[in-house]
Amino acid sequence: MSLYKCGNCGRMVELGADAQVRCPFCGYKILYKTRPGIIKKIKAR
Repeated sequence: MSLYKCGNCGRMVELGADAQVRCPFCGYKILYKTRPGIIKKIKAR
């Protein structure tokens, strides 16, 4: 299961491998995959 954000209403949607690419709340077909924020701490010299 992957987590996506709807392009219209902004709600978070969890879709499986066999699910249709459509927001269950508003019916919009464009979903954006969420990515974890990677923070790197690098010591400056």
